[in-house]
Amino acid sequence: MRSDWRNRYELAVEAAQRAGQLALRYFDQPSLSVEWKANQSPVTLADQEAEALLRQTLLERFPSDGFWGEESGQVAGTSGYRWIIDPIDGTRNFVRGIPLWGTLVAVEYHGDPIAGVVCFPALGLTYRALRGDGAYRNERPLRVSDVSQLSEGMLFYSGASWFLASGCRGAFMEMCLRSQRQRGFGDCYGFVLVAQGSGEAMIDYGVNPWDVAAIVPILEEAGGRFTDWSGQRTFHRPDVLATNGKVHAEILDILRNYCRQDFDPRELAEPHRIT
Repeated sequence: MRSDWRNRYELAVEAAQRAGQLALRYFDQPSLSVEWKANQSPVTLADQEAEALLRQTLLERFPSDGFWGEESGQVAGTSGYRWIIDPIDGTRNFVRGIPLWGTLVAVEYHGDPIAGVVCFPALGLTYRALRGDGAYRNERPLRVSDVSQLSEGMLFYSGASWFLASGCRGAFMEMCLRSQRQRGFGDCYGFVLVAQGSGEAMIDYGVNPWDVAAIVPILEEAGGRFTDWSGQRTFHRPDVLATNGKVHAEILDILRNYCRQDFDPRELAEPHRIT
């Protein structure tokens, strides 16, 4: 295992937990002030302060690394490494007092996410993974489920509105009909549930790289698969599918057959999925 990977991974865990604890101080407080960005997504002082802490902590230790944060944008680096972070994924949950929100930190090396941390401060849980080292929830190893058919599986999603307003309404209904159970947990929580074997698939649209970069190594180290809706391994598309790997082909087939033929996921408007 490369020591430079390990050093950044350990810092990612520490920094995500520190930033998560900072955000937790604002959680479920009636005095919390909420502002609205141009895309009508909420942002709070907790988002801004947590991201500032992450940026300072990570770049102070590794000043030649790149940085990409939801609130403060990008900083170019020269080392081949880049930190991709979301201080609060699930801000709508955060401002409504729902504890299913997370602080996300990913380490990217020459374009590939090699480490990821998703910290749920309100739940006392940290999901983490380093490429080649396995995935963990706190100290418990993670493994995806062995369910091989969607008819026996649980499907997670963030929201139904974008499916219902798009050429993929039929695909969403078909997935619901074929799966045993469906739950709209949404955001990072649905993804880590797949990684820990509590469900078989999480499908989403409208995500940004900072929403899912940390998820990729966690899911893959747990034995799962992460792609866009065409089956390509990428986290730079708005359409994402995360599964235990065993139901992946079945869901991709549904998307191909039940979305209209000229459908392109990139044509969907961002407001259909705002966290």
